Amino acid sequence: MDTAVLNLSFEIDLDQLLHHLHIKPGSPHVEKVKRLVDEAASVAKPKAVYQVAYVDEKNDNDVVINGIKFTSRVLRVNLEEAYRVFPYVVTCGAELEEWSKKIDDMFDSFCVDAIKEAVLRSARQNFTALIDQEYGLGHAANMNPGSLQDWPLREQKPLFQLLGNVKDLIGVELTDSFLMIPIKTVSGIRFPKEGTYENCQLCPREKCPGRKAPYDKDLYEEKFKLK
Repeated sequence: MDTAVLNLSFEIDLDQLLHHLHIKPGSPHVEKVKRLVDEAASVAKPKAVYQVAYVDEKNDNDVVINGIKFTSRVLRVNLEEAYRVFPYVVTCGAELEEWSKKIDDMFDSFCVDAIKEAVLRSARQNFTALIDQEYGLGHAANMNPGSLQDWPLREQKPLFQLLGNVKDLIGVELTDSFLMIPIKTVSGIRFPKEGTYENCQLCPREKCPGRKAPYDKDLYEEKFKLK
């Protein structure tokens, strides 16, 4: 299929945001954060691009998806039983990014960064729910370029190649160093997967605020290492 574009809904949980910012109820900062949330909600237009793509080849340390090669042993093993996958990019949106650039107060900028993260997180959750429902994915997982040493950030390039002109479609630009602009953007491949898998299981980084599962130091040797 051609690359599809989705306009995504989102919610900003004010209580959760205040907790993240370590702002207590009754603080004079609460009203300021509320104002910033209202402004952000009025301009934010998070979006996603995705494809329904198919695995053409499975080799020892790479897979070929719609004619484009992705090099990762972990991705290869995770796609052992999968033939249909969903490459995607989800962003908080260029509109929210442009608004945030107008904020010059240091405290406000700190809050706005957290707001953009909240918009992205909510939009991403809504995206995966839509995809799972539309394509009947009872169990699914994600892998993201740069989240593991096994699948480095440079693998953004074939992912963007697969999806087409992402900048024209949703305003997300891939830099020469393989970072995405707007910064609050996530890319990856979603795939059907029985059982549980999180990138965090293979990542040793300590005290990560985004950790979804504990690090398993033996998992790579047991499951993913080429015998």
